[in-house]
Amino acid sequence: MTERERGQPERARPGRRWLLLSIQSIVTVALLALLWQVADGGAALAALATANPAWMLAAVLALTLHTLLAAERWRITARALGLPLTRRLAVREYYLAQLVNSTVPGGVVGDAGRAVRSRGPAGLAVAAQAVVVERFAGQVALLATMAIAVAAVAVVPGGLELPAAVVGLAATIALGGAALIGLVVAGAFGARLLPGRAGTRAAELGRTSAVALVGRRVVGAQLALSAGTTASILAAFAFSALSVGVALPFAAIVALVPLVLLTMLVPITISGWGLREGAAAALLPVAGIAASDALAASVVFGLLGLVAVLPGLLGVWGRR
Repeated sequence: MTERERGQPERARPGRRWLLLSIQSIVTVALLALLWQVADGGAALAALATANPAWMLAAVLALTLHTLLAAERWRITARALGLPLTRRLAVREYYLAQLVNSTVPGGVVGDAGRAVRSRGPAGLAVAAQAVVVERFAGQVALLATMAIAVAAVAVVPGGLELPAAVVGLAATIALGGAALIGLVVAGAFGARLLPGRAGTRAAELGRTSAVALVGRRVVGAQLALSAGTTASILAAFAFSALSVGVALPFAAIVALVPLVLLTMLVPITISGWGLREGAAAALLPVAGIAASDALAASVVFGLLGLVAVLPGLLGVWGRR
């Protein structure tokens, strides 16, 4: 193989990344432009122009609490895996990871960097495992909140009336998430049967992940911190809505807002922009909220999310 041939894959990777960025940018702009037309963008813009700074500050504080609790969850998870992290380092790196995730397509680049920078003597494999387990705990908590809330709202009469389509969507997402978790667990157990070093390594990964999540010494902290991160991010969205004059019912906050936020996991736009706003404009009218107000609330939440992670810049100040 010639030197020129060996260099082609390396040159192709930036091209693929730029192609992905271009596609995500086009999809993001297209979705936002479509929403401007169908959700009365003029009314949404008017609501944004009169947003209440006090409620916006409350949303930023709630998002800040979310980051601090998530960083602590990561620290506890890493410690259970044999990777000691100071609280200061965990907070600094978590802020930086969120800042990168909010500004770089893909939504996981910051977490990959967090694993690399925190690896220390334990090694990259353990650091990556700690990041994956911590993110997994957070998403499961949000998914469980949505599933329980939708089931309760659907069963209890006299409250929020959820259309069958919304209940079906929530059930599909919940069952899909449960199936994915089941596949991961089954794969982990199945991988133990592999011969030699591969099976031994898979068994060790499965054991340590279980210890980090539901081990006797950490399960209480994991549950409390995951409940706290979920509550704080839902409160941040509710405060963002209040800033544009929209008071979301509690049932909508715990049943519909998680559905809105879970759409951000689909990696077809930049940091979930467009998908989140579309989901808000489609789902929140179920609670009697105008589509334009739902759009404005989601935009405020997205913008304040960027503001809340700006302390991540301090993580790179004066560093190589």
